[in-house]
Amino acid sequence: MSRPARTLADLARLHATHRSDHPALLCEDRVVTYADLYRASKRIAHELRARGLRPGDRIAYLGKDSEHYYELLFGAAKCGVVLVPVNWRLTAPEIEHVLVDSGAVLLFADTDAEPVAHELAARLDQDLTVVPLDRDGAPGAGFVDWAAARPDTEIHHRARPDDPVVQMYTSGTTGRPKGVVLAHRSFFAVRTALADGGLDWLDWRQEDRGLVGVPGFHVAGIWCTMQGLIAGAANVLMRAFHPADAAELIRRHEVTVASMVPSMLRQVIALPDLDRDTFASLRKIVYGGSPISESLLASCVEVFDCEFAQVYGLTETGNTALCLPPADHRAGGARLRAAGRPYPGFGVRIVDRDGAEVAQGEVGEVLLRTPAAMLEYWNRPDATSDTLVDGWVHTGDAGFLDEDGYLFIHDRIKDMIIVDGENVYPAEIENALTGHPSVAEAAAVGVPDPRWGEAVHAFVVAADGQQVTPADLAGFLRGRLAPFKVPLRYEFVTALPRNPSGKILRRELRERFWQGQYRAVS
Repeated sequence: MSRPARTLADLARLHATHRSDHPALLCEDRVVTYADLYRASKRIAHELRARGLRPGDRIAYLGKDSEHYYELLFGAAKCGVVLVPVNWRLTAPEIEHVLVDSGAVLLFADTDAEPVAHELAARLDQDLTVVPLDRDGAPGAGFVDWAAARPDTEIHHRARPDDPVVQMYTSGTTGRPKGVVLAHRSFFAVRTALADGGLDWLDWRQEDRGLVGVPGFHVAGIWCTMQGLIAGAANVLMRAFHPADAAELIRRHEVTVASMVPSMLRQVIALPDLDRDTFASLRKIVYGGSPISESLLASCVEVFDCEFAQVYGLTETGNTALCLPPADHRAGGARLRAAGRPYPGFGVRIVDRDGAEVAQGEVGEVLLRTPAAMLEYWNRPDATSDTLVDGWVHTGDAGFLDEDGYLFIHDRIKDMIIVDGENVYPAEIENALTGHPSVAEAAAVGVPDPRWGEAVHAFVVAADGQQVTPADLAGFLRGRLAPFKVPLRYEFVTALPRNPSGKILRRELRERFWQGQYRAVS
């Protein structure tokens, strides 16, 4: 029996040896076998070396999901280069921050992203080369040719589980996203823990066909796809999520494991003329990003007729650190309100403001201990030391533990808003709004939304003698913020509530929207 892989470099070689002809990635009408993936990764690694890149250098990917994203990931992993996925929904200034902060030297861009990629490369004060993924309307043709001349021999580099492999950007309370550096181990730790504990909460298998609705620039997207690849399964890629496409891909490829956020599930079951036989192959749906309502779960159980597992975690924890397993997904069950319980060998603590552990059932800040945790925030030692303390990740979420160790999330200490699974911080929105000449002050909060889980609601104080409308503000923010960060509603007020030190009391602004809700997050 072969030794289990512990790094992405080991994984490519292992599956190419034992599952060479099995599909690894399916995208549109293209199929990449495990042998193809291994061969591509070696050529890419040689090309990166030939261009002078060394272990620890950063390269960026700006484009929709495709097989080339994962080929690039495995190629980078083989020579110690770190991949920086860039959210293609961001505006040019937001993309610029990621490129400058990471110091990326190569930027891989698909057709839609090429204009902004070339614009930024031309004016940024750093050595940045754009590599077009596509050519003459042929997806991936430019990327394939880019490394085609390189040999497919092994490259001399020994990857270790603690080596950095991916740098993912997550929004920060100051409005400037931070680069979360994840190691190879971040993708293997949960599977190892569940296998050691004999648990099948999350159990991608060799015979599975997986579909991930969450994009690969998000930690949940890349992590779930990697679970399928680690298992040696076939993985169906979506360029971008659309509910009708998801249903058709599940039917056509007989998908067995699907990963989505609740808002995606809601969109799929709302499709007109839905044939439930479409989902006959499904055995499990893994979801996260926000809790699922009992009514939505009941509808999903009826339509999909499969198991459900909820995952909870952060980019900083390498994605999931807790799971609400299928056995706890019973309609009417009290644990449906829980985020889950930790995997074997993982830990959760609830502490007060002084860092002391609180009593069972008492609300405090949620701390997580996980072998998948980030290495650091890139070039942010102070922020790293604030978040990662003595091996525990401070989540900024408030919650409590029940007598059986299940975590229940109560609120968000750091005021974060989650829109359709995307993290949004009020400070970033408020900074953009106050850039309008007619706005004196602004505050942004998350409010319940039946489609997106939460929506951004902005409170605006107009400058003296000025008038401004929601249309004015929406137009002003266009191009300054990604669309999912733009407020859905605006409320004009004469003043914002503040505490004696002048801090805006966002909790007070949110309160009326969440009355009658079980938890103050959606």
